[in-house]
Amino acid sequence: MIVLPNIKSAAKRVDVSERRRQRNRVFISAARTRIRRAEKLIERGDADSAALAVGDATSTLDRAANKGIIHRNNAARRKSRLRNKFNELVTAGSSES
Repeated sequence: MIVLPNIKSAAKRVDVSERRRQRNRVFISAARTRIRRAEKLIERGDADSAALAVGDATSTLDRAANKGIIHRNNAARRKSRLRNKFNELVTAGSSES
């Protein structure tokens, strides 16, 4: 859908919001990729690599939240879910020993 604002300030808002959307996509995509990578390593059971990947994902989410790209509670929720999955892997691994 093409937006055709009639007012000059509205046209500027469309331009600015599109620029911001494209800039923010980079951070959102990076966060999703790093979360997916960490979840894949957790699924495989590779605790050492998963620990590094979880750290990367956490860092990326924090960065996105600090820039205001995602809400801080959204970042906290995603980090919590990822950390819980990782902790299940670690506790499952230690109980088998």
